[in-house]
Amino acid sequence: MKLPQDPVMLLSYINTQLRDFYPSLDELCKSLDTDKEQLINKLFSAGYKYDKVLNKFISA
Repeated sequence: MKLPQDPVMLLSYINTQLRDFYPSLDELCKSLDTDKEQLINKLFSAGYKYDKVLNKFISA
């Protein structure tokens, strides 16, 4: 599956997937065959960081 390229759409999609289907970012990335570091860096450059405890991206 191709992930959204727009950072806001990507944020919304990833957080929804984490909330509804995946207990961790590692599991989401493995399932979607997505590079975890690239995803983190793309969302970080848009002003978001991953919160492991909340299992979602939040404002940095």
